[in-house]
Amino acid sequence: MSGTTTPVAVVTGGGRGIGRAVCLLLAERGYAVCLSYVADAAAAQAVVEAIIAKGGKAVAVKGDVGVEADVLALFEAADRLGPVTALINNAGVVDVAARVSDMSAERLTRMMTTNVVGSFLCAREAVRRMSTKHGGQGGGIVNLSSVAARLGGPGQYVDYAASKGAIDTFTTGLAREVAAEGIRVNAVSPGIIDTEIHASGGQPDRVARLGPDQPMGRAGTAEEVAAPIVWLLSDEAAYMTGANLLVSGGR
Repeated sequence: MSGTTTPVAVVTGGGRGIGRAVCLLLAERGYAVCLSYVADAAAAQAVVEAIIAKGGKAVAVKGDVGVEADVLALFEAADRLGPVTALINNAGVVDVAARVSDMSAERLTRMMTTNVVGSFLCAREAVRRMSTKHGGQGGGIVNLSSVAARLGGPGQYVDYAASKGAIDTFTTGLAREVAAEGIRVNAVSPGIIDTEIHASGGQPDRVARLGPDQPMGRAGTAEEVAAPIVWLLSDEAAYMTGANLLVSGGR
């Protein structure tokens, strides 16, 4: 973040929850923010307006990370803000609790397309811009994984857990692939976090039910996940790549 050029961060799913908290914190740290959203235009625009109100730069782009054309449009919008130096692969979906024996092909395709293929496509575009091999100035990528990758999600969402297991492997492989090209790739694995994602999976009371059972006695907040994400992009984490930080309250 040296010089006078404003660094640009792309945050997928930046309108709500962890993505929103990341956008606001990145803006505080001097980044221009290009965030994507799928449906809630009002929420995404509210994030943009909050950043602009404090003197920052931000733009919201409607798009599905699982659709290649939408990913290309997202990064083209980011390019108009300046050089992309950070990507936060935050967009993800869950589904209603189900056993593997009851999961449809449509459900599995949606889960893997958004959570895995979307992260690959966004990382591809980020690497093309940031890699010194491609004439870039370097940068950082942070992938959102989950403690579910380790716990497996039995009886609820083994498919979601498996998609996050893929993200863990993706983080390790990409980190090693581009380490010599000025790009650091890390992951953060949240536990039970108080965001809207639980309601989208048909369990709006999940935080209230499970929060008190966590080792720290409560669920985490979006801001408590955003802080380590942004830290991983900072110079303080300059020798970290391929890492996966548990932000789970001990879960």
